[in-house]
Amino acid sequence: MPIAELAHETDFDGWRKAARAFRLAGAEPAAVRFVVAGSAGETGSLFDSAHPRFRGDERKEKEIQFTVAKAFVDVAQEVILHRSTDRFDLLYRLLWRLRDEPDLMKVVSDRDVADAMERAKNVSRASHKMKAFVRFRAIQDEAGETYVAWFEPAHRVLEKTSGFFVRRFTTMRWSILTPDGSCFWGPASAGTSGGELSFGPPANAADAPQDDEIEEFWKTYYASTFNPARLKVRTMQGEMPKRYWKNLPEASLIAELVAASHARTEVMVASPHTEPNARLAKAIARSVRDGSYEEGFVASDLEALRHGVQACRRCPLYSDATQGVCGEGPKKARLMIVGEQPGDQEDLVGRPFAGPAGEVLDAALEEAGIDRAEVYVTNAVKHFKHEPRGKRRLHRTPATSEVSACRWWLDQERRLVRPKVTLALGGTAALGLLGRPVAVTRERGQRLSLSDGSTAMITVHPAYLLRIPDAEARGRERALFVRDLKAVRDLL
Repeated sequence: MPIAELAHETDFDGWRKAARAFRLAGAEPAAVRFVVAGSAGETGSLFDSAHPRFRGDERKEKEIQFTVAKAFVDVAQEVILHRSTDRFDLLYRLLWRLRDEPDLMKVVSDRDVADAMERAKNVSRASHKMKAFVRFRAIQDEAGETYVAWFEPAHRVLEKTSGFFVRRFTTMRWSILTPDGSCFWGPASAGTSGGELSFGPPANAADAPQDDEIEEFWKTYYASTFNPARLKVRTMQGEMPKRYWKNLPEASLIAELVAASHARTEVMVASPHTEPNARLAKAIARSVRDGSYEEGFVASDLEALRHGVQACRRCPLYSDATQGVCGEGPKKARLMIVGEQPGDQEDLVGRPFAGPAGEVLDAALEEAGIDRAEVYVTNAVKHFKHEPRGKRRLHRTPATSEVSACRWWLDQERRLVRPKVTLALGGTAALGLLGRPVAVTRERGQRLSLSDGSTAMITVHPAYLLRIPDAEARGRERALFVRDLKAVRDLL
């Protein structure tokens, strides 16, 4: 029995060279064997010693070149990363059959093809989970701050996925340790471009730090975004399989959050419902008949803009809202604050930040030394997006298309008010202001330049502070929010 020895578990080039030679030699799948050099699980056969191990002959490389469908090569490069011990045999069996069945990879009902496709899908899923569940922890070494993560992928996807982390964390020094190997990234020095990605030997969990000072903030954020009314345990476990929980800091909170979800949902449902203002809805309908606010409409002043917002039909949100809620404040304010969208109370009274989040904002502004009366406050989206739940209307995050449609109004507000500084509260507000997705935690507090020459900054939405269950964590986050407001005051 001819035996091909591969250099390592994911040695695709070695497998391909040996498989080519085997197929040209007429070696049937049942008559060949692939082994990995030094593999701990390779026990060997009683008669293996009677058969020399295959070694590729570079001088005959051209003789063993032949063409197969690209679909096969693409699938094979994924399957080789699967942890199954028979993956080499499956791939050679497909390669052997492609000689007589050149379109085999199109027959998705074939047992071997379906098996290979499923394994490739599992590898792709493992790569996706690695992108989602790697958690870096900060440490200090001789060169300064670096970040280290321990991860146990379902399949051998470290090299396949490392490019994602290079693109995502280009300016950081980091390492990812796994049982299969390690990768290390060092960004280029100042004034140069690029960086160096290298790979090392397998590691174990003890080689990675167990926690860091940022971890409690991450847990607080995770808890604040946990919505009990939308909890589906099976769906959550499908997206976050339990096999990854032991290395996720937030996993320690899940059991408690799930246990409390029913009681929290009952409180939300039992809260009294607020009825929309029917007379106001009729007045809005009349304004729609009386005016035309199409794409070319340009407001001459803020009053005309408010009428335009009431008649806006640029997205479907108007149909379920009581009214459009435009901004309010001085006509020439030096500071404009942009929130996400009106809430339940704002939708009823027609004023931005009139509810609980507004109270948090007012108190924080006062502490930061900013007079709310001198600030123009508005929202990126002018109509309340919600869904009925019992007697309540629960907030729903606006879609990107809805934010883009309403950006037309926000741009007109900024043109009329002409603020020196615009502060975006949260990701939706930042999207409406900048026209691009924003990672709030990464760009928070930075000074950003807008196309009209003014300045923008980003921080969290005050509603985020209200969702933090732990009082101590809420206090820390509020202090950071006030710090951001003070930075805005300094810009003014």
